[in-house]
Amino acid sequence: MPSENHDAVTIDSPNGLALVEAEIARACKDARRERASVTLIAVSKTFEAAAILPVIGAGQRVFGENRVQEAKAKWPDLIAAHPRIALHLIGPLQSNKAKEAVALFDAIHSVDRPSVCEALAKEFSKQIVKQDRRPLLFVQLNTGEEPQKAGIAPQDADAFIASCRGTYGLDISGLMCIPPADEAPAPHFALTAKIAARNDLKLLSMGMSADFATAIQFGATHVRVGSAIFGHR
Repeated sequence: MPSENHDAVTIDSPNGLALVEAEIARACKDARRERASVTLIAVSKTFEAAAILPVIGAGQRVFGENRVQEAKAKWPDLIAAHPRIALHLIGPLQSNKAKEAVALFDAIHSVDRPSVCEALAKEFSKQIVKQDRRPLLFVQLNTGEEPQKAGIAPQDADAFIASCRGTYGLDISGLMCIPPADEAPAPHFALTAKIAARNDLKLLSMGMSADFATAIQFGATHVRVGSAIFGHR
C-alpha cells in the first residue's frame, strides 16, 4: 500500500489545499495531537485529471472517490505517474464492484451490509494467491439513522462489526460517519468515537470541509475534504 502523505504543503498550493493544511495543523495543536495523526483525504470525485494534477503537484498524496467506475476511468494513469498516491473509496460499494475496488483502492470506507462483506471476503481469499491486496476497511455508520443514507445504525454496530470479523474474516480497521446536514456534528463524532473504542478500532473517518476541525477534536484520524480544496462542483 502506498505510504500516506502527512507532510505540510506550501502556502503556494492551489485550490485551498494550503489553507486546509493550516486549519488541520491548528486543530491538531488545539487538540494536543500530532499533525501526523490525521490523514487528509482530498475528495476528487467529479473532478478530472487536469484539476487533480496541481493538487498532486502541491504535495497531496491521499485522494478520495465516491464511485468505483469513475475512479477506474481516471486514476490508473495518475497512479502510474505518481506511484506514492493512496486512493480511498468513500462512497457506497456495490457488491458486484468488490473485485475492482480491491484492485484499485487502498482503503474502503463504506462497509455497511452483509453482501458487501461477503464479496470482499471472497476477493481477499483470491488475493492471497495473487498479490495479497487488502485495503483498509471502515464500517460506515448512519449515526443519524437517516433513511436516505447508507450505513449501520448505532445500536446495530457492535453486532455488525463482530459479524465482519467472525463470520467473514474481515479485518476492520475503523469507522466512518457522515452526520446529518441539519444537526450539530459533534454528538455524532462523539458517538462514532465511543463505538470505535469499545470495539478496539483505531481509525476514525469523520469530518468534511465544514466540520473537519471539530472531527479532529473528537479523534478523527482521516478527514475527507473536497470543496475546501477543489472548490464547489
